[in-house]
Amino acid sequence: MKTLFAFSILLTSFFSVKLPQKRIKQDFDIQKITWNDLKDVHFKKKFNIDLAMFYLYPNFGPKVTMLNGRTIEIKGYTIPIDSEGNYVVSQNPNSMCYFCGKSGPESMIQLKFGGKHQRYKVDEIRTFKGILRLNATNVQELNYILEDAERVD
Repeated sequence: MKTLFAFSILLTSFFSVKLPQKRIKQDFDIQKITWNDLKDVHFKKKFNIDLAMFYLYPNFGPKVTMLNGRTIEIKGYTIPIDSEGNYVVSQNPNSMCYFCGKSGPESMIQLKFGGKHQRYKVDEIRTFKGILRLNATNVQELNYILEDAERVD
């Protein structure tokens, strides 16, 4: 009887103690997208009074608008845009990018890293994730911005 009582106390204490478990972060809310998903946009040339130039202003379609504020993942070519470590990820390599006039503004995403990040070579193919923000008004930034960007692969 004492053995049965001791065994039941042992079982009770075993199941009531929470063993440390390794927490695995799972990103169920990340939406993997392709560059075709970002093509639901039309541009209209408008004059910017402050800069005294014409710029293309986007009118985002419903497919792209649904991605605004969501965590996304996309694969593309890395292109440095200055010497301070700022980058874009592009659908096309540097020689065929938007800056060279070979594609449209919907083919690039400005990367805003959440912290320190490594440097990338021109045209490295990498996958990034972050929060997609649509920019329809600030001509000093790209139309697609990936905030808190981090490299996945």
